[in-house]
Amino acid sequence: MRHIVDPRQKLLFDPAESQFSPVAVSRLREDWPGLFRTNLLHLMPVRELGEHFHPQLGCPTKELYSMAGAIFLKEYFNLTIEEAVERYLFDARWHYALNVAPAEASLSHATVERYQRLFAESDLAGEIFERVTAGLIGLLDVDVSRQRLDSTHVFSDMAQFGRTRLMGVAIKRLLTQVKRHDRALYEALPEAFRARYAPSQSRLFADFDGVRQRLRQEVAEDLLAVVNRFAEVAEVSRRSSYQAARRILEEQCIVSEDRTALTVRAKTGGAVQQNPSDPDATYDHHKGPGYQAQIAETCGQANDVQLITAVAVEPAHQSDQDALEPMLEELARHGRKPELMYTDAGYGSDENVTAAGERGVDLQSPIPGVPPQTEDQLTVDDFVVEERRETVQRCPAGVAPVSSVYDAEKGRTVTVMPAEACGNCPDRAQCPVRQSRGRYVLRHTPSQRRLAGRRAEQATEAFREHYRIRSGGESVNSGLKRKTGLGRVRTRGRPRVTMAVLLRCAGWNLWRALAALKKRGIRDFAALASPFLRVLVDSARRLASLGRLRAA
Repeated sequence: MRHIVDPRQKLLFDPAESQFSPVAVSRLREDWPGLFRTNLLHLMPVRELGEHFHPQLGCPTKELYSMAGAIFLKEYFNLTIEEAVERYLFDARWHYALNVAPAEASLSHATVERYQRLFAESDLAGEIFERVTAGLIGLLDVDVSRQRLDSTHVFSDMAQFGRTRLMGVAIKRLLTQVKRHDRALYEALPEAFRARYAPSQSRLFADFDGVRQRLRQEVAEDLLAVVNRFAEVAEVSRRSSYQAARRILEEQCIVSEDRTALTVRAKTGGAVQQNPSDPDATYDHHKGPGYQAQIAETCGQANDVQLITAVAVEPAHQSDQDALEPMLEELARHGRKPELMYTDAGYGSDENVTAAGERGVDLQSPIPGVPPQTEDQLTVDDFVVEERRETVQRCPAGVAPVSSVYDAEKGRTVTVMPAEACGNCPDRAQCPVRQSRGRYVLRHTPSQRRLAGRRAEQATEAFREHYRIRSGGESVNSGLKRKTGLGRVRTRGRPRVTMAVLLRCAGWNLWRALAALKKRGIRDFAALASPFLRVLVDSARRLASLGRLRAA
């Protein structure tokens, strides 16, 4: 049975006033517990969480607003389940923030695990992030027209294995499951084979003193043997340990058609399993195994606080180039699409700039790679090109071409210049026009023209000054890892890692909003929910601006 107490319901007597001194109550109201209780607790997705329970039948659930808030705070403060239980039971700040009477606080380890599972299955963390972010953006009147996007690596709570140990651990886990559920099937295996994988994961192959490549080949052959051995045993082949072993075999080795021989791959790429306990994690060749989080944040100069506006969690091997369009779609879906988006060079392909432009977003990003020419060389950007027809009108010296034709099928323009003009041109050595079969020809594509234009623009001091604001995104990634433990979360699997990342980012927005409100001189957070909110916020902002002007 659902147990729900609306935190917006006013009580005749606040339990906190009888439990703590006036000074303590004032401190609670003026810090994060007060902001959370008065402005965020009622945003928790109680209706969605309540769908997992019967409306009237059964024992009452925990109070759902407080439980959803507790899962949020657990991730934001980067707590273990046991630490979260202790905070819920004994911490006055949690009691106040979650609207829990201390005498009625009751929570167990199993209950937290259960609600975490419900959060991961129903994507309730995404709902909390959107509601909290929307609420704080409206509360603080944050300008979202300018944003920056960056990615950061996230390690899940799994051990990191080399390729040989990965295959060995897959075998050991499969044999452990076989031994547990069918002892006779396990004992039918050769004794030497069983003994080889009997040691703990950390001790596997500890006594091997030969060549590493030979050990890897032997372990791969063992993996092939055990996969073949249980392929037709339904009770084993349907288990996750067998599926993981089979996947690792296919990713790490090239197996013959008759499945009797194999060759270990020289390279596997990043889109391969890193640990059987976390099948969704992949490998980034610069940062290691795990996931990456795409984080968009406001960066408007008029804002006195910048908030995270969107988050997406991906396997570590995925390229930033593929993340821009989904992120813009996510922002547009929630009414936070920017006019300007700043990114690093990893997002700055011509395709992304064009796709962003079609959505009405000006993507400001350096061009990836090394420029193909020196500074004194001319490019197609120095030519006068009619963009609609993609034809050249004049060269940098002002000479009109003999012909300029755009081939739509090949996506390329071929421009022929007068031989007498090009032959005597003083800039001939720096010009991209090439002599071919007695003609002077310039070939370019629309992409090359746009890239040349962007390179010319990015060489200016104005662009460098304009683009400086993007570097602030690095401090957000660093702050998230220092304050919320985003660098290594306490869970595994993409759904749960996504939950952890989203709730940490929502908590980051809470922390930044609290700092901004205090800077504006606002202490009564309960008043922010009143009709006088806009007057209060605008007045505080005007006073802050006046103070800066006087100081200047």
